[in-house]
Amino acid sequence: MIDAMAELVPVHDPADPRVADFVGLRDRAPATDRGWLVAEGPLVVRQLLASEYRLRSLVVTERGLRALTREIDALDGPVLVADQALLDAVCGFHFHRGALASADRRPLPDLESLLAGARLVLLLEGVNDHENLGALFRNAAAFGVDAVVLDGTCADPLYRRSVRVSMGHVLRIPHTRVGGWPACLPAVAGHGFETVALTPAVDAEDIARVRPGPRRALLVGSEGWGLTAATLAAADRRVRIPIASGVDSLNVATAAAVALHRLGPQATGSSPRT
Repeated sequence: MIDAMAELVPVHDPADPRVADFVGLRDRAPATDRGWLVAEGPLVVRQLLASEYRLRSLVVTERGLRALTREIDALDGPVLVADQALLDAVCGFHFHRGALASADRRPLPDLESLLAGARLVLLLEGVNDHENLGALFRNAAAFGVDAVVLDGTCADPLYRRSVRVSMGHVLRIPHTRVGGWPACLPAVAGHGFETVALTPAVDAEDIARVRPGPRRALLVGSEGWGLTAATLAAADRRVRIPIASGVDSLNVATAAAVALHRLGPQATGSSPRT
């Protein structure tokens, strides 16, 4: 058996079609209809290479090559090597992270198959900030979330900024998108989930009173307005995180982290997902 061995291919021209996936990254608007995603930096690229996403292109500087030596040695195919000046010219800004990879997007699973076997899911409504979205996926990984479901108004979780802020965890946590809440909540309830809506409303239940349960779905809303009134009304429970007076609210990712710590597997002493 012959071990896989990557071929290191120098790139000298920013117009080389093999780096086309990375041209003008700063100016490229987020788009869910693009057929590929971009991972930035060795830590995130490492997550991508360990995922089920099919690699399209990988370009590294000498710094990135050193950081990803083990992973690159295991690849079977070309790895593009560029100097810093060329990579900056391709991206349209100074890209200092040393490694860029693109991969084909995967078809989203249907909601039914995503919920089957899950214990803790995160339901998102109107989260349109890419950094918050990435942080939510990173928190989901930290607290044992089995799946994330976004409504139709959420931003693209596979946009490069979301992927980077998630530290690549968006590439390993199963996720899908539905038309909207609360219309799709009956499907979640049909799988035995109790829906818990996070809100700063003072008349909501203190989350400290929530005891661990077998199947929970945490609902969180947009940064500015939170969950819609219809979604709040349709949830099984409305919970709040008590905070000091004079503070309006927590950032959505911070609030979700607190809630997931309360609801996740670690709250019962069981092991989080791997």
